[in-house]
Amino acid sequence: MAKEIERKFLVKDDSWRQLAKGSLYRQGYISSQGATVRIRIVGNQGYLTIKGMTINYSRSEFEYPIPLADAQEMLDTLCVRPLIEKTRYKINLGSLVWEVDDFAGANQGLILAEVELTDEAQQIELPDWIGEEVSGDPKYYNSYLVKHPFCEWE
Repeated sequence: MAKEIERKFLVKDDSWRQLAKGSLYRQGYISSQGATVRIRIVGNQGYLTIKGMTINYSRSEFEYPIPLADAQEMLDTLCVRPLIEKTRYKINLGSLVWEVDDFAGANQGLILAEVELTDEAQQIELPDWIGEEVSGDPKYYNSYLVKHPFCEWE
């Protein structure tokens, strides 16, 4: 079984921006009850991803490439609105890859950093631009942001 072990943080300043170039992501959710079913386009490639429930920092994850035209049609016809639009920056620091998501559209203004780990107990050194950890807060899940966009938060 594929497993994702991930920690998520708010980003407190823009000093990370000079460390990487970003890629545009568009994604939507067909289902977010129990297991999450996501459609994503990155560049010219579509992906279908199924994720299980999060327990601590871990969850099962299965991701498969799909034809771009199929992904586009699913985003247009099957996915809940609004779609998630973001630019993702991948930053290599030591043995880790930090992914910083700068959201656009209905979630503009939200910037999150994630790091995937090999073990839940793995110790990590936080870069200076990392703020509060929000790993356990479901309101920062992309599937939550579809139903409760950042622009509606108080």
